[in-house]
Amino acid sequence: MVHLLLAVIYLSFISLGLPDALLGSAWPSIYGSFGVPVSYAGLISMIIALGTVVSSLQSDRLTRRFGTGRVTAASVALTAAALLGFSLSGSFRALCLWAVPYGLGAGSVDASLNNYVALHYASRHMSWLHCMWGIGASLGPYIMGTALTGGYGWHMGYRAVGLLQVVLTAALLLSLPLWKRRTESGGGPKTSVLDRPLSLGEVVRLPGAPEVMTAFFCYCAVEQTFGLWASSYLVLHLGLPSEAAAGFASLFFLGVTAGRGASGFLTLRLNDVRMVRLGLTVLAAGLAVLLLPLGGHPVLAERAALAGLLLAGLGCAPVYPCLIHSTPEHFGEDRSQAVIGVQMASAYVGTCLMPFLFGVIANHLGAALLPVYLAALTLVMAVMHQRLICVSRRGREGD
Repeated sequence: MVHLLLAVIYLSFISLGLPDALLGSAWPSIYGSFGVPVSYAGLISMIIALGTVVSSLQSDRLTRRFGTGRVTAASVALTAAALLGFSLSGSFRALCLWAVPYGLGAGSVDASLNNYVALHYASRHMSWLHCMWGIGASLGPYIMGTALTGGYGWHMGYRAVGLLQVVLTAALLLSLPLWKRRTESGGGPKTSVLDRPLSLGEVVRLPGAPEVMTAFFCYCAVEQTFGLWASSYLVLHLGLPSEAAAGFASLFFLGVTAGRGASGFLTLRLNDVRMVRLGLTVLAAGLAVLLLPLGGHPVLAERAALAGLLLAGLGCAPVYPCLIHSTPEHFGEDRSQAVIGVQMASAYVGTCLMPFLFGVIANHLGAALLPVYLAALTLVMAVMHQRLICVSRRGREGD
């Protein structure tokens, strides 16, 4: 039963990734058909992110009351409904409306599942589970690209992913007894000294919380900006056709997926701190490749951009799962759900603000500034991670 439950969790992480890069892949086709500026993708992304912030901050309360299994099933069902709503939308306003339930569905399941895995499984499983997220995130643009090149339109791309989420919702509902059996057999979290959810203020005042919140803000800003603007970067900066760019943009998520598969094995020798440092170094190398001055050589510039996207994805691979997996160690198991909920909220604030900000920059200064923008975020993330390590070390020495 334990292995069957783990398989369900793996499927859940695929479901988390499936919709994440759909908007970025479809946007070059969407904004022209609706007659809106290219930067409006950031508005939809912002609405989704605001919903995830709200639901992430409630994850501690919801999980304590209903359990991880029920929260996961309900959240995926809400996401499926939102994606099917996207597929039926005939205006930009309709997309904005359906972005609300999509965001609300994504936040709670993300925080609840990540805390469950951090408490119950080794770091390698966290990496491999987020590799499953990468599979979903890679499949999403592929499905959208297939729908576009086949002449079915972006509506059909959203519809296909929405139907996959419906199937997954059914599987999660059938799995609910497995979560209950694991808890009853002693497989749940260790008894907590806390009998109530922590407030936002209490979490923020924990030593190291501001640093880890900033690190998550920057990481998800980098990842979401890549996901949302990579296709547009290839189209507007390199002149690729939108259909080809939708497929090529998935190289970033393929890098994330492959990197997390490899990271699961690397965690057998490297701890979470070293894995994060390694990832940030490779991410910086990928951004450096994107910044190579190859404007006079179109073919080389295109190949460098694709290599940079892949390398950046490999670099991002270990950062998120290893940061999450180390949360119980940094803050304690009894506080981990509340802290992870706030981490997720901070991450989604990053996804809410920073892709939109780059859209404004792209409108006024050009999409070519994408690597510079992401490099600045990566630098801040590296500094905050180092500060978190120092605060955590001082806390352990104080104990």
